[in-house]
Amino acid sequence: MNTTPHMMRTGGPDPVLRAFRTVRGDWFHVAVFSAFVNVLMLTGPLYMLQVYDRVLASRSIQTLVALSLIALAAFLLQGALDALRLKLLSRIGAKIDRELSPLAGRAVVTLPLMGAKPGAPQQPIRDLDALRSFLGSLGPTALLDMPFMPLFLAACFLLHPLLGWLTVAGGVVILALTWLTDRKSAGPTRDVTVSGAERMSIAESGRRNAEAIRALGMTSAFSARHQKAHDGHVRDGLALSDAASGIGAYAKVVRFGLQSAVLGLGAWLVVRGELTPGAMIAASILTSRAMAPIELAVAHWKSFVAARQGYQRLKSIAVHLQDQDKAIELPRPHKSLQVSEATVAAPGSQRIIVHGVSFQLKAGQAVGLVGPSGSGKSTLARGLVGVWPLVGGAVRLDGARLDQWHPEQLGRALGYLPQDVELFDGTVAENIARLDPAMTSDAVLKAAAAAGAHDMIVGLANGYDTVIGERGTALSGGQRQRIALARALYGDPFLVVLDEPNASLDNEGDEALTDAIRAVKARGGICVVVTHRQSGLVAVDMVGVMALGQLQAFGPCDEVMQKLRRPPATARSVPARQPFGSVRSTGGQP
Repeated sequence: MNTTPHMMRTGGPDPVLRAFRTVRGDWFHVAVFSAFVNVLMLTGPLYMLQVYDRVLASRSIQTLVALSLIALAAFLLQGALDALRLKLLSRIGAKIDRELSPLAGRAVVTLPLMGAKPGAPQQPIRDLDALRSFLGSLGPTALLDMPFMPLFLAACFLLHPLLGWLTVAGGVVILALTWLTDRKSAGPTRDVTVSGAERMSIAESGRRNAEAIRALGMTSAFSARHQKAHDGHVRDGLALSDAASGIGAYAKVVRFGLQSAVLGLGAWLVVRGELTPGAMIAASILTSRAMAPIELAVAHWKSFVAARQGYQRLKSIAVHLQDQDKAIELPRPHKSLQVSEATVAAPGSQRIIVHGVSFQLKAGQAVGLVGPSGSGKSTLARGLVGVWPLVGGAVRLDGARLDQWHPEQLGRALGYLPQDVELFDGTVAENIARLDPAMTSDAVLKAAAAAGAHDMIVGLANGYDTVIGERGTALSGGQRQRIALARALYGDPFLVVLDEPNASLDNEGDEALTDAIRAVKARGGICVVVTHRQSGLVAVDMVGVMALGQLQAFGPCDEVMQKLRRPPATARSVPARQPFGSVRSTGGQP
């Protein structure tokens, strides 16, 4: 990524459309192969016509051998071209998957921040699988063969107009069944998607909480909940199968009936002397071939509808992510943090949790946020780093709102330690380096040293190369928190937000945390610490008191802490909604 200041990043055209444009040359080759395949499919009818009308009439073995060799060569060429176009279609699906897989990966971590329902973040991956699966199946060949249906219909008309009109009538009936399939399968396809996401969400929650489920005797209750969701998904799947497969069976019956009807009409015309026996057989084969693409399309309609809906969902997600990519890459922040009337709600919710918070910090300052549980401290922390949306007000770094920064650039300027520490399945070094493939040993060691975690890490079985397992299950709570703190400090971010960073730390860990906060200040960074423990405030300059979702007090640490230690009688004289109103305008308050 280009990190030159003021470099405009534009998303360009729709990424999904751009992915399909990259395979335009492949589609052209598939179309050419399809044209040759369909022309070669006339081999069977023409061979029958010549055998019945020429070979049988002339009794010429040489003619039969010559026609058979020509037909064999044509069939072999047709098979080779058909195999080639199927291979090309599979590679088209793989190319599109390769182009869009980064989009699906980004969606997995972006949709939860948009208030997506549980299970929805995995939907783009399933959509991409459906798209790739359809493109690699026989479904697209039906769509590619349909433009050549007039070729076979014209051949039927050339044999006799009545045969042509009968074939057209049968085609109209099958097209009507195809339209009906689309109408009846669209709703069930959406239902299958929703119920599948719900089932996966329940299964994922069970995986995350397996220990609690086992320890609390909840296995049967959880299994019953999962079974209910699974049964609903199976019912939706059956409804979709009934909608698509039932009509597909009728389409096949119509096709077979049409082929027999053409044979019967041809026999009547032969008796009347208006058609030869060879033309009768050829007309039956031509009719079958003309209707084959429609029947194949009906048979694959379920996967086609799933691919089409997945394509539309991917386009919708791409629009949102593309808007983020259009941000200007600003100079790395180094001056100030300004919070102006910040109002925060959980993603997908209209209920405001934090409202009207304002304060400002300069480079080299640290603030501790204190207050009772449920006061909005963690919510404010999420708003400061942009993972929860602001429904009002603004958070600014060096005067620029968070949404004016490119997400990747903003992430490099931020350090965040969430209250619930989540680590990834990988090595200690990979987790500290934020999974950066271009990480350097110096940067990892520097972050670990800043978090006071180096000695702890080298004491592990394989040091920095220790694989910690999913969510860091191979580590203790304190070890996970120290590594997560090192991750927050990786790359010397300007704004470091720590949510309960000392919740699992011992005295040695508390001292390391204090040193880390002082180091952030010393290099000109800003640190925001959410804490319930007095030890978390040792290195801060300012303290903010949260209550009822509002910043009730903000000022120098000593002054605010003295207010908090007022005798009960004095404290009762202060209004409940704003107990430290006089302090709120002190130091750092804009």
